Amino acid sequence: MEEAAVLVIENLGKRYPSAKDFAVRHFSLRLYGGKIYGFLGPNGAGKSTIIKSVVGMHGFEEGAISLCGHDVLKEPIAAKRDMGFVPDRYSLFENLSGEQYIHYIARLYKTPKKEIEERTASLLKTLGLVGHYHDPISSYSHGMKQKITLIAALCHNPKLLILDEPLTGLDPNSIFQIKQVMKEHAERGNVVFFSSHIIDLVKNLCDEVIILKKGVLMAQEKTAALKRQHIDLERFFLAKIGAELK
Repeated sequence: MEEAAVLVIENLGKRYPSAKDFAVRHFSLRLYGGKIYGFLGPNGAGKSTIIKSVVGMHGFEEGAISLCGHDVLKEPIAAKRDMGFVPDRYSLFENLSGEQYIHYIARLYKTPKKEIEERTASLLKTLGLVGHYHDPISSYSHGMKQKITLIAALCHNPKLLILDEPLTGLDPNSIFQIKQVMKEHAERGNVVFFSSHIIDLVKNLCDEVIILKKGVLMAQEKTAALKRQHIDLERFFLAKIGAELK
């Protein structure tokens, strides 16, 4: 029996009201559990447009998106129950403590208190936030805010974790910690899907790389297969987006 895809995107088309051309056109993708997927593309390629379509931040003109069998337009609540999202620009209730914020978000997903405590205990330890959990978020550094946002996205144990540029501006220790959380979530049979401009990160962390240019899928390749063929991911990426190589 063929494994069911966690996320299915079929012929997605999105055009913004003020734009003449489509930002994304005829984009299809299937993501399977237990894997980390890296999403690469130059600025303006349409990565954020696709992510926002999946998480329900805006609609789209063509195609369909389903998460665990739930159509994101027709069954938005059911789809969001299986989804966790860390945006590139996030807003937090900074007057709350980390603990208050996590419990607030978890209750939106109707997560039992015992499950919240079990999951957050492990995540706080991995992310080095144990001593700051009861502090107001307003006192957090950029890296700590990024981590508490990640914990909030994982508190209901989503089948799909989406991160938009999750490691921007972080120190090496924080990068290592967040990578560990991403690996552990995938190892439990879930999907981790993140956009990045850091090609070495994608090469070393991801099972598959997805390359986008001007809203069109240019490639989806297993990173292990590229390594076996001695294909450098950076040069492969640049060739796919039409950059001049020397």
